[in-house]
Amino acid sequence: MMRVITIANQKGGVGKTTTAINLATALAAIGKQVLIIDLDPQGNASTGLGIGRDERDISTYDLVTGNATLSDTMVKSSVPRLYVSPSTLDLLGVEMEVAGDRDRAFKLRNKLRAYVADPLQDGEKRIDYILIDCPPSLNLLTINAMAAADSILVPLQTEFFALEGLSQLLKTVEEVRSSINSKLEIQGIVLTMYDKRNSLAKQVVEDVREFMGEKVYKTVIPRNVRISEAPSYGKPAILYDLSCAGSQAYLRLASEVIRREKKLLAA
Repeated sequence: MMRVITIANQKGGVGKTTTAINLATALAAIGKQVLIIDLDPQGNASTGLGIGRDERDISTYDLVTGNATLSDTMVKSSVPRLYVSPSTLDLLGVEMEVAGDRDRAFKLRNKLRAYVADPLQDGEKRIDYILIDCPPSLNLLTINAMAAADSILVPLQTEFFALEGLSQLLKTVEEVRSSINSKLEIQGIVLTMYDKRNSLAKQVVEDVREFMGEKVYKTVIPRNVRISEAPSYGKPAILYDLSCAGSQAYLRLASEVIRREKKLLAA
């Protein structure tokens, strides 16, 4: 059964794309077929997996506007079993283009359902997990991602304003659940860019765990130079430097995600 996880936070610079890339790589490494749908017009997830601009003739813009199927957009990455539906700056205009459509919030969900239902689908492209990398805003693209998802994963930077932003996001998730996607669950909250030398970061971790309880993953992603360097080489950190603290943390996070997915499916 294909599972769709949206990775979202309206704040920028919290590690959404880094989490999408490295979590997807970790899932692929344990034998899962994974697709990243890049819904951020900046296209950082595509670039971070080595998908050049000249390889994006068909993009998520074409997917959302109805001019391509999901399979049409899928590009093989250098990571075995990991595909990318790349993004282009054309996505900046999507909201205006589909604003008048009655199904504007369900464009992506409809495409995913058509992909699953296609009896002629290439077996090689049968996907176990789709991770959707969202833009840093709660716009129509993010709403589409939430409408299409089984669950949402929230990267949360360990900084002073973290809880304030989280409250706004949780309110949006609840609105989506009550209006357009009743099955949407919070898969978990992953604390990112953690610096153990910073007493404020430690306090934020304690506050988020107290506020959200078991929804917060045990794994905390540290602030790590190797994670920051990896995208410039078009590689996930897990391939760039498997032994670094950040890569090891993402491998542990993948194990937690798999365990939580099993619980959600069993519920």
